[in-house]
Order: sequence, then C-alpha cells, then structure tokens
Amino acid sequence: MPHQEKHRRIRSFVRREGRLTKAQQRALEAYFPRYGFTLDEGALEPADLFGREAPVTLEIGFGNGDALLAMAEAAPENNFLGIEVHRPGVGHLLQEVARRSLENIRVSRDDAVEVLERQIPDASLDRVCLFFPDPWPKKRHHKRRIVQPDFVQLVRRKLKAGGEFHLATDWEDYAWHMRQVLDAAEGFENVAGPAGFVPRPSARPRTRFEARGERLGHGVWDLLYRRRA
Repeated sequence: MPHQEKHRRIRSFVRREGRLTKAQQRALEAYFPRYGFTLDEGALEPADLFGREAPVTLEIGFGNGDALLAMAEAAPENNFLGIEVHRPGVGHLLQEVARRSLENIRVSRDDAVEVLERQIPDASLDRVCLFFPDPWPKKRHHKRRIVQPDFVQLVRRKLKAGGEFHLATDWEDYAWHMRQVLDAAEGFENVAGPAGFVPRPSARPRTRFEARGERLGHGVWDLLYRRRA
C-alpha cells in the first residue's frame, strides 16, 4: 500500500519560549496542578472544572494574562478559561491568580484549536475573546492567521445561542481580514452593523500591551459578533 502522509493542520503560533523566570517556574510547578487542565483529561464540563454553574468566558492567547486577570477580578460571579501556549505568560498569570486569591480562572497550555475540538462542550461558552493575536503580517504567512472560516465555525459551535465573539487587533490589515471572515460566516451577526467595528467595550480591559501600542501611534480595532440562535 503506498505511503500516505497525514494531513497536518497549519498552526497559528510558534512556541517562542522566551525567558522563564525562577518565580514563573515555581508558579507553574505550584499552581498549574490546581488551576490548570490538559488535553490528557479529555472532555470537560465547565461546571465540574469550577465546582459551580456560572457564565463562562474563554480567552484564547492571553499573553501575560493582564486582560484575563482584570476580567476575572471584575466579575467574580463568572467563570473564566484561558489558553496560552507560552510558559512565561502562563507562569505570570498563575503568580497573580495565587496572589489575588482568584478562584474563577482555569488555564490550559495546549493548542486552542485542540482544546476547543476535544475538551469544550458545544454550546457551553457565553463569550470567546481573541485579543491581539499574532497578525502574521507577511502575505505568505496569512494562512497562519488563526481567524479563518473553519476556526470561526468551531468557535460558533462552542458558543451558546446569543453568545459573543469579541476580537481586537492593532494591525489594520488583520482587522479587515477578521471582519471579512466574520461577516461572511454562517450563524453570526455583527453587533456593530454597517459600522463594522465597535468602540472598545468596557468588558475588554485596556492592557499594557495596548497602551504601549497607542504611545507608538498604533490604532486598535474591536469587533463584536453574536451567535444567532
């Protein structure tokens, strides 16, 4: 039988590890077993993960965790899931989760697409956030951008009817790419209507990353889409 290569999905990220501080390493060792979950655990029920029923927000690619921490601290009545593949960012987040005694955050270090496909039940999320994903600015790398039709439909399946998909970028070309993909996506409506973009919603914290970009003259584009019933 002829050898057939298994199709490999193009990943939207590269694991650029960066410097992991001793404090971040200690946080990973001490707190990930408590606040983390892995693909090995299989399908999850958010209520079991948090020990309670509550609205669930997922942030994909939380970086250092500034926005996720701020959202979780501002809404202790809600549950927050975060996915980030870079260990220094996860370590920093876990340090702060422990320092602030936050019990409404759980984190994954795995590929977001795999987590969504294999672990998150359909129609279980109230909100999905994708803030400042890698824009992959070179045209030959655009296929690596996470916002693609298949990914958008995966997010739609995981959202409850009426759930929101909130995206933000400081790369204008990517903002228009996102809008084009989402406007054409089945099952979503653009909350901004013909305007396309929304002012920064109060639910999205202004992060240090964003503030630094603004000082350099970067714009920021927010998009908000709602899953139709």
